[in-house]
Amino acid sequence: MTSSLGDLAAQALDLVRTAAPSAEAAVSVDRTEQWLTRFATSFIHQNVADESTSVTLTVHVDGRTTVASTTLTGDEGLRALVERTVGATRLAPADASWPGLVPPTPLTGTGTVDQSVLAATPDDRAAVVQEFVRAAGGLETAGYCRTKHWTGAYANSAGQLIEGAATSADFDGIARNNGADSAARIASTRMSDLDGTALGERVGRNARALTSAVELPAGEYEVVLLPEAVGDILTNFAFYGFNGKQHNEGRSFARLGEAQFDPAITLADDPVTAGNIGQPYDGEGTPRRVLKLVDAGITTAVAHDRRTAVKADTDSTGHYSGEGGWGPMTENLVLSPGSATLAELIRGVRRGLLVTDFWYTRVLDPRQMTLTGLTRNGVWLIEDGEIGTPVQNFRFTQSYPQALAPGRVLGVGDVAVPQPSRWGLGSWTGPALRLASWNFTGNASG
Repeated sequence: MTSSLGDLAAQALDLVRTAAPSAEAAVSVDRTEQWLTRFATSFIHQNVADESTSVTLTVHVDGRTTVASTTLTGDEGLRALVERTVGATRLAPADASWPGLVPPTPLTGTGTVDQSVLAATPDDRAAVVQEFVRAAGGLETAGYCRTKHWTGAYANSAGQLIEGAATSADFDGIARNNGADSAARIASTRMSDLDGTALGERVGRNARALTSAVELPAGEYEVVLLPEAVGDILTNFAFYGFNGKQHNEGRSFARLGEAQFDPAITLADDPVTAGNIGQPYDGEGTPRRVLKLVDAGITTAVAHDRRTAVKADTDSTGHYSGEGGWGPMTENLVLSPGSATLAELIRGVRRGLLVTDFWYTRVLDPRQMTLTGLTRNGVWLIEDGEIGTPVQNFRFTQSYPQALAPGRVLGVGDVAVPQPSRWGLGSWTGPALRLASWNFTGNASG
């Protein structure tokens, strides 16, 4: 390992070998540089630059495990980290489920780094914001433009030595018109994909139309969901649907080998294909790969870290999410696009709703993945294949797998749009979907 982060990892391992020669140890070093431009009332009000380097040390000795971290990366900081971590193992409970360290395993990809993100300046981000504000046509706007650069190194006493790097750029903007809101989001590894003009024109046009929204009765409607709404579906699948810990404990909807989804649905976690956002290995040093979770409707896998993999008698898929106990997370879900344009999806609907976005979604039943939430940023009535009257927001209660079950997916859009992750270095990428029904349980009146 030749990078400064690799040197830090090797230095920490050497200190552990001196302090506890019999210990199994792993070191993960992560450096994140983030630049954020925020705007409100159509004016930029904040530029933030943040850089941090953290060292996370895992020590297993005499059947006990301790994990600790520091942002003090000098010699004294590393010595203190090793001293307190090794010392804490004497007080830690016995760790009967210790899975051992990942052996030397090559990476399938090193991460996508784009020079346009590394070179982006506050002026570059401001230019995207300016394009958005101008294209919104005088409406009040707010949002952010963000660029991020991650580099990392991992080393353990079993001989695993790996490094990676990745970039991301994302934009989230909203326009308001007399209390009516419209928003658009996008994420990419490339700065050039943030088209402020196109996003601004879209939200401006929609916000103007939404001021005449009418109330419709609650009930089940055929829907066309735009990528922002599909992004919420993918986010909740990541948290609750394909989590190997929850699957081991019988708390997941997933039944491996069963056709739980329509054949039009193919879903993978993919942080390693060139152009995708994501880290090439997890915090346990397991290399990531393309993990197909649903293949033409059949549930084929759930995500595992090393501990959950041992319990499931399988291998880790590289989805360790930390010691918080939540379990393995799929941070880079990609729903494969189909062949229908958005106009074609809409033309097939006799009477239904076009839904821009979901928010404030909460799980009611994790085993069925039944959620409740609200629509936002634009709902329109579709009649005889044409977009008509804008509609006021609904509350819904819906099982997400049931909405995507065999026979219920009537069309899949041809363009998958990555949505920014609210945490970590990830994204939720999916096309528009035409679904047979969505259960709206309340309207603006209650």
